[in-house]
Amino acid sequence: MNGRFADQVVIVTGASRGIGRATAIAFAREGAKVVVNYRADEAGAQAALAQIEAAGGRGWLKRADIGQPAEVDQMVEKVESDVGPLRVLVNNAAAFNRDPFLDVTLEELDRVWRTNVRGLFYLSQLAARRMVGRGGGCIIHVSSIGARLAVKSRTAYLASKGAVESLTRAMALDLAPHNIRVNAVAPGLIRTEGLLDSLPDPARQAELATYIPDGRLGEADEVANAITFLASDAARYINGALIAVDGGMGAREAGFPYSSPVSSEASDGHDR
Repeated sequence: MNGRFADQVVIVTGASRGIGRATAIAFAREGAKVVVNYRADEAGAQAALAQIEAAGGRGWLKRADIGQPAEVDQMVEKVESDVGPLRVLVNNAAAFNRDPFLDVTLEELDRVWRTNVRGLFYLSQLAARRMVGRGGGCIIHVSSIGARLAVKSRTAYLASKGAVESLTRAMALDLAPHNIRVNAVAPGLIRTEGLLDSLPDPARQAELATYIPDGRLGEADEVANAITFLASDAARYINGALIAVDGGMGAREAGFPYSSPVSSEASDGHDR
């Protein structure tokens, strides 16, 4: 622990597994007071808390569905009263959909956007209002490489991630006068429980890895490292930026060659 975030209160949404869990642990190792948010996977959240405490960190579990404003209100109030003034928010929780465009219902579209856009917007607004007057803070969104490299049967999800990237830039402009920075990371194919569950065949994993310039799937802690960097003073002049954590995949010249690739957020660190 080097104390970069000593005693800073950090909320990580969807932190029961994957990128969210790795991010919560990374902040805790550096002295933060970490709030592990989850929606349904209490066992995963408890496991994340156990890893935080094993690493010498401090964590608090807070259940809330990010798509439900009343639950978000309650969570933020409890964090401020039980843990302390919020300094960093990591918006990682997400809803996913794999339906082809012609089959996506308005109900499914609303479900995905309720968490990925509306919920993220509302939680960020609550957090920012509390950061104003406290010397500022930091908000980091988890987007996806799919916002720029579209794949089949992901229209609702990918559209929501495109919105997240636009929100990152727009929020950064509005919040900069209050010393609140807003940035985003865009993971590529990351070795998480969600990806491995949906892609159990090692041969298929190896096939996907051949398309990644680095020649391998990424690890959740590599995304977490980018997030903690963006939240640190070392990134104090970075605002409204999107950092791809994809092993160079987004730099490929002709998109994804396979008919049905699995995005890093198939379930990923997102607790949905």
